[in-house]
Amino acid sequence: MTNPDNDILVDQALASKNAMPAASEPTFSGVCSLFRRRFSKDLSAVDIATLGVPYDLSVTNRPGTRFGPRAIREASSNLSWMGAAWPWGFDPFESLTMVDYGDLLIDHGYPQSILDNVFEEVKTVLESNAFLLSMGGDHSVSYPLIRAHAEKYGPVALVQFDAHSDTWEEPDKRIDHGTMFYHAIQEGFIDSKRSVQIGIRTLNDSSHGCTILDAAYVHQHRSEDIAKKIHEVTGDGPTYVTLDIDALDPAYAPGTGTPVCGGLSTWQLQSILRLMQNINIVGMDLVEVSPPYDHAGITALAASTLLMDCICLRKARLDYLAS
Repeated sequence: MTNPDNDILVDQALASKNAMPAASEPTFSGVCSLFRRRFSKDLSAVDIATLGVPYDLSVTNRPGTRFGPRAIREASSNLSWMGAAWPWGFDPFESLTMVDYGDLLIDHGYPQSILDNVFEEVKTVLESNAFLLSMGGDHSVSYPLIRAHAEKYGPVALVQFDAHSDTWEEPDKRIDHGTMFYHAIQEGFIDSKRSVQIGIRTLNDSSHGCTILDAAYVHQHRSEDIAKKIHEVTGDGPTYVTLDIDALDPAYAPGTGTPVCGGLSTWQLQSILRLMQNINIVGMDLVEVSPPYDHAGITALAASTLLMDCICLRKARLDYLAS
């Protein structure tokens, strides 16, 4: 729908004919895709595909993350006006085509097959060679996401922003949102010697080979030093980045299942992300947004802002490689 006076489009997520930039539309109305990008299952000639994994059967505390992708999309309407993203100084959508792939089907009647089904669908998306930016869902969804990326790129380094290590050891393969990285390491999807966990503020008896930059380390060091350390650990090999919103202190992200005090500020996490242009990132996800525990929606806003930084980081990385 258009306004005859100024051609401002409404419902661009449905009406747009392509994945390139369109005019701004009111933040308070219209169909909410991520950053008002076109909904599409056609990934031909697409640089970035974003999708939601609305799943929360593996939480150990408060459920509700199945509503995360929807809340993040709605919050992103506050950031989808035309123009340069601050402080990057450019509009990533002027050169990158991005579509919202929608949500993956989660059939709760078959709980044992959900993660395998996510893996199969993600493999299909990766075959298009689009860069995948995913929204959870609880953190267990990173397991099939990383498994699919490792099948394409080989074992990946993990850069994990989180309050918890999510590598708690167990004798049997049961995956919840605190064990999936233990299994991914054991199964060879993650190269722990090239992996780094940032913002951790819970105790685990074993690092399983990962480098840990806990919350105290982050608070005591400059973002430039942290980003440099991350690159020293990951090297130039394929790297997967996962952002658990509980890496942020609950003051900045109360809407999550297992909040832990003493965490990062939104600015700290953003500033570290923005300095990771020299890292070979092959995929990213953001998880654990649980809207029922945040009446003001600031957690979803923080998540959508971080996702905009991820998109800008992708453009900056491509520019870095081209320079």
